[in-house]
Amino acid sequence: MATFTKVSNQLKELTEGWSKWEIALYVGAPVALGVAGLWFYKNKKNSDNGKDSIGQGDNAEISGTTKTTSKVVKEKPQSRQDIAQAAKNKGNKFFKDGCYEEAITCYTEAIKTCPPDIKTDMSTFYQNRAAAYENQKKYDKVVEDCTAALQLNPKYSKALARRSKAYETLEKYREALEDITKACLIEGFQSAAYLQAADRVLKALGKFKASQEYKVKKPIHPSQFYIENYLAGFVNDPVALRFNGEKPAKYDELGVKIKPEQEEIGENGAVILEKPSAFERAKNCLTTKEYDQIIALCDEELANETNSPYIPETLLLRGTMRLLHGITNGALDDLSRLAKMENVDKALRATALIREGSLRMQRESNDDSLSYFMQAEKIDPLNSDVYHHYGQQLLQLEKLDEAIAKFDKSIELSPNFPTSYVQKYYAVHRKAIVSENLTFLSDAKVGFEKTIEKFPECSDALILFAQALSDQGKFEEAEKYFKKAQEVQPRNANNVVHRGLMMLQWNGKVDKTIELLDEALSVDSTCQYAYEIRGTIEVQRGNLSEAIKAFKKAIELSNSEAEMAHLFSLMEAAEVQVKVARDLNIQLPSGVM
Repeated sequence: MATFTKVSNQLKELTEGWSKWEIALYVGAPVALGVAGLWFYKNKKNSDNGKDSIGQGDNAEISGTTKTTSKVVKEKPQSRQDIAQAAKNKGNKFFKDGCYEEAITCYTEAIKTCPPDIKTDMSTFYQNRAAAYENQKKYDKVVEDCTAALQLNPKYSKALARRSKAYETLEKYREALEDITKACLIEGFQSAAYLQAADRVLKALGKFKASQEYKVKKPIHPSQFYIENYLAGFVNDPVALRFNGEKPAKYDELGVKIKPEQEEIGENGAVILEKPSAFERAKNCLTTKEYDQIIALCDEELANETNSPYIPETLLLRGTMRLLHGITNGALDDLSRLAKMENVDKALRATALIREGSLRMQRESNDDSLSYFMQAEKIDPLNSDVYHHYGQQLLQLEKLDEAIAKFDKSIELSPNFPTSYVQKYYAVHRKAIVSENLTFLSDAKVGFEKTIEKFPECSDALILFAQALSDQGKFEEAEKYFKKAQEVQPRNANNVVHRGLMMLQWNGKVDKTIELLDEALSVDSTCQYAYEIRGTIEVQRGNLSEAIKAFKKAIELSNSEAEMAHLFSLMEAAEVQVKVARDLNIQLPSGVM
């Protein structure tokens, strides 16, 4: 459909920000913290992070006497601190040799021996023992000892990172995120390992929260435009064509298509009309745009399955509507069942496979999901929809040459379908950026211009060309095409959001972007994308309570578990920012909850 690239890494700093924080937010960028973003702390790194812990400091054993060249000098009695340090050093040696039980014994001796007021040493002993427990996979013990270390030294980044890892293993993701965020802050965001751990935990937390919420999530009610725009992305799909306005085909008990019977004529010569089936009424709702009634009518048709000749069509129609209403599991059930039917119209099966593959790509985003498109290609090799949507998935995976080849095949089969041209030239544009080859950039520009000339009313062409121009910093030209797209398709709220992001990139004026986001929501109050971007902007402005409200609304409107996971990551990052700032006694801006 319209561009699926969102914020990428184009959101720059929006304000001067806080005195102690500089927020860097990345959405969808393949870097550490890419899924949601965290914060760079500019204060000097605290030097009191615990010393002589595992991997640091001197691990040599301490001798009880010191020899000189002239005589043996009687040493002063060792202090309890010295004895504890000797036990710790001995434990370090055992640790490096992989003798973790012996190391634990030594660290325990150090803990018992050391005066409790020597907090730095005590925190190190607890942290070292936690490291040994970690190697024994005793994660509850790791949490216990790291907690003891942090009570003695609250800014002990190594203990925070180790406890975070233990929490993560115990699937306590929120606690893990709080700890690793603090560790990143204390280390001035200079530790790549901590940043990667934070990104991993954030994604895991988002996925976990989404899995819980999705089980009880109510179906969404998409706008008419959303449904129609989705269906417009197909050429041969019976649903998109409203089953072509024809009476659905009938199949025998083996699924073989049979010819329609002659109309029955009554004794008085009148035509006997059969009562429309539930499926036929559902199909009619496509024409009348009563989309909310379709799923219930399909349920009615399938409840009388043994007597219905429309099972394949009903499964495709219900699966499609379930998909659009965010009932993903139900959609997969319908589409998968249809895809496995034999002796069924190949366009029905191919369309089911396209939609199933797209849904599974949303969930898993891997090469295995492409097998559904491969199967669709075998079943219906002359169906341009297969190649178009196959190309879209390859484009998302950055398999650009393969994507371009699929779009070319789609264009060959359906030369009057503009969206394949649009996606092809966006893939060429992406190839230019990835390869840094200006020739491809020129090819993409020429291709977009020819597409727009051939299909002047195609808003997708205008939007993606505008996006490509803004990627190159050609903002005035991009603005012209965004405005034109809005004139062509005034109900497309996502276009208004994209324009708002372009404005932000162009001149950094947040107020103008917020104004356009509000405009997008006035066009379509169910525009989940507008709420998502509003949330990311409010995070950067420090208005975290407003950010969380926006993310919650976006989650409510999301139509897939994967989308929910992404949004939960954004929201959890904002909430953790508040808590961590308070824990570290960092003053939040006014207006933050």
